[in-house]
Amino acid sequence: MGAPLTAGSGSDGAGTRDRADRPRPTAAGGDDANRAAVGGTDRTRVRRLPDLAVHDRAALHAVLDAGRVAHLAIADGGQPYALPVAYARDGERVLVHGSTGSRLFRHLAAGAPACLTVTLLDGLVLARSAFESSMNYRCAMVLGCLAVLDGAEKLAALERLSEHLLPGRWARIRPPSAKELAATLVLALPLDECSVKISAGPPDDPEDDLDRPVWAGVVPVVEAYGTPQPDPRLRHDLPPPEW
Repeated sequence: MGAPLTAGSGSDGAGTRDRADRPRPTAAGGDDANRAAVGGTDRTRVRRLPDLAVHDRAALHAVLDAGRVAHLAIADGGQPYALPVAYARDGERVLVHGSTGSRLFRHLAAGAPACLTVTLLDGLVLARSAFESSMNYRCAMVLGCLAVLDGAEKLAALERLSEHLLPGRWARIRPPSAKELAATLVLALPLDECSVKISAGPPDDPEDDLDRPVWAGVVPVVEAYGTPQPDPRLRHDLPPPEW
């Protein structure tokens, strides 16, 4: 079972490669009517290779749902920091959690503006030149301030995180204790200001490079679950998850 790796970005040489399989822009409506369109603000407008921008909110959801690790960036005293965090999408918001002892998480809880990014690397694009070589990827960026979740909403958010990262485990494992909950910050970032960029397809080599005796094409990049390794202290004869 495979899924795109969560890493990578496009290169300046991506050019105008064929992207016929990309989701096309659609207008927001319904529950999204009060939200900025995906890529619809000056801060989220894609300037480099704007033809890679996707304005479909369903595409935003799909990228976020496919990933497991995000990078959450903030500035603290003029110094930028980017934290790798586990996350889950919950409707029109992204959930993250961390220790109450984390200085950066406390800044986020206090309302510090943040940028969350998720990138899925789908393939290496091998062109006939270094300049045109690139990557196929899907990337989402979300800007905003995070809200602290408490009480029943906090516990529900932790369940949502668990089910995204470890499907089916929440019903089997011990829930967080009061002490563990007190030591955990759970934050929610609304999907109000965001952008999506998707690159797919073969190389975009210029005509005068096509006769070069160099293999060109796409090498897909996937991740897969390995063979489960039981805890040496496992006291029961139980099957591993069927992922």
